[in-house]
Amino acid sequence: MQKKTIIPLIAFISLIVGFSSAKVYEILKPKGTNIFDKTRGETPGIVWVSDTAMQAYPFRVEGDLTFAGEHVPLHEPDVQERLDRELQINIFRQSNTILDMKLANRYFPDIERILIEEGVPTDFKYLPLIESDFRDVVSPAGAAGFWQFLPGTAKMFGLEISDQVDERYNVEKATRAACQYIKDAKEKLGSWTAAAAAYNYGTEGIATKLESQHTTSYYDLSIANETARYVFRMLAMKVIFASPEKAGYHIHTEDLYQSFKYNVIQVDSTVSDIASFSEMYGIKYKEMKLLNPWMRNSSLPNKSHKPYLVKIMTR
Repeated sequence: MQKKTIIPLIAFISLIVGFSSAKVYEILKPKGTNIFDKTRGETPGIVWVSDTAMQAYPFRVEGDLTFAGEHVPLHEPDVQERLDRELQINIFRQSNTILDMKLANRYFPDIERILIEEGVPTDFKYLPLIESDFRDVVSPAGAAGFWQFLPGTAKMFGLEISDQVDERYNVEKATRAACQYIKDAKEKLGSWTAAAAAYNYGTEGIATKLESQHTTSYYDLSIANETARYVFRMLAMKVIFASPEKAGYHIHTEDLYQSFKYNVIQVDSTVSDIASFSEMYGIKYKEMKLLNPWMRNSSLPNKSHKPYLVKIMTR
């Protein structure tokens, strides 16, 4: 294989941001650590070859790969290249991928538990990861929460949305709603892989594409770029998370974000002031909203006496 060109990245960053090379190098390469392999070997990622330069090597997938127990046809050049694209993007987007790993340690356990309870393969835990990076973001189209539900779809699957409550931000309820969507899509489309694509493109949309193109496989579809990349984005994160060190990531347990500790209470009456309500339980308003982001305002009107499960942070 031809030797890769050494990129003087440190000098380039120094020129752009106005730092000295020594200062930038100190930021990018923590003292007293050896997180980058300095040999070609089998380890991809960033390899330091001097104090002012680095060299990058690609990540390769060998052997069988599955999604939700279904074979990924990596023997097809197009499939292999689509996966390779997402691997390189996510491996070399270090800051975001590291944050994904940190946050996944907090949220994967509960999401995996619900997937198992609902009869959905645990590979679908990577779906909210690629949708939202485990952040309560809102898309330009109005999709919200970890699972990025649009308002109409959310209501269709039993999630409450109002000025005071938006259960798209309730991780447990949104995960169960997503499970139902995925199971319905699987029943109609015949495979978990197609169901995953349907989460992006719509069940009817995928069904129409499969029928019109005379295929039953997502991997054979000619489809919009976002959906063509969608399952491969999940596959890339599955590969990276399965072998983080091989992908160049050396993260210690203490670097990971831990799950919140909390008790759960049931509230079936109006909470006129969430700040005062928080004080009653010895926690801060910020902590109440952090664990219960589905509470969208500073109060929780509840004339119908609907029971809500509220998390109370513990120390």
